[in-house]
Amino acid sequence: MFDGLRAALRQVAGALLSSKLSEEELEELERQIVYRLLECDVALEAAEAVARLVREMASELKVSRFEDRERLARDLLRKALVSVFERARWFDLEEEVLKVRQTGPVKVVFVGPNGHGKTTTIAKVAYRLIARGLSVVLAAADTWRAGAIEQLKHHAEAIGAHVVEHGYGADPAAVAYDAVAYARKRGIDVVLVDTAGRLQTDVNLMEEVSKIVRVVKPHFKIFVGDALTGNDALDQALKFNQYVGLDGGILTKVDADAKGGAALSFVYATGKPVLYVGTGQKYNDLQPFTVEWFLEKVLA
Repeated sequence: MFDGLRAALRQVAGALLSSKLSEEELEELERQIVYRLLECDVALEAAEAVARLVREMASELKVSRFEDRERLARDLLRKALVSVFERARWFDLEEEVLKVRQTGPVKVVFVGPNGHGKTTTIAKVAYRLIARGLSVVLAAADTWRAGAIEQLKHHAEAIGAHVVEHGYGADPAAVAYDAVAYARKRGIDVVLVDTAGRLQTDVNLMEEVSKIVRVVKPHFKIFVGDALTGNDALDQALKFNQYVGLDGGILTKVDADAKGGAALSFVYATGKPVLYVGTGQKYNDLQPFTVEWFLEKVLA
């Protein structure tokens, strides 16, 4: 994981061979950084933004023969990456939930494409919230996918949460609405809404999730995306942000063969933070994402 981004760092270091880079060298440096970042599954727009900033900073450098070029390169890349992450307002979801619950049930709607681990991720978030002493109800608003309700109920039984369901073919917005009413009546702290996975190109299903958001008026709208999707992460996040206005994201399967690019692409595309990364199949395999953690992985 992250080996490709480390290769990009070495490419920057290798370019800093002269006391001052010529325009041709700067252009080649920028091109190589874009190329390396694309290899790491960073979306093109984000890769170009990082490379452009590195070029601008490198153009001001005067490097002596005895300078630690790799350290300089690391500093340049760190600054460029941080500039992307600074587009987002970072927050701790669990701490925010603890604050908001004083005024009634906290409503969180999860959205994302098919097959990206959304239902399992919801169970992991619920597990973390329950460990913080909060009560949780899950809304089975994925009324399309066969087995979705049973999967959610299986997770709920394992972690000690309740599920509100209407069955397959029911109106997902009605399921979410009733889950909120259930929580309010029983003094439950948090409602986590599972929605049907959808491709960003499926207008009808995107309109459906927009309806859920209008009806429920959630405190948080969370995008769940597969870290292995690479360049697709930017387009997916942009479309979901357009339809529902995201507050943050969770990247799954980071333990597999992710190259690190999806996190950068998501923040660049949406201006929203990555809240967690999924690192396995167990309920406690959900790690809070921090910029420093990412930078340490990349720049170690």
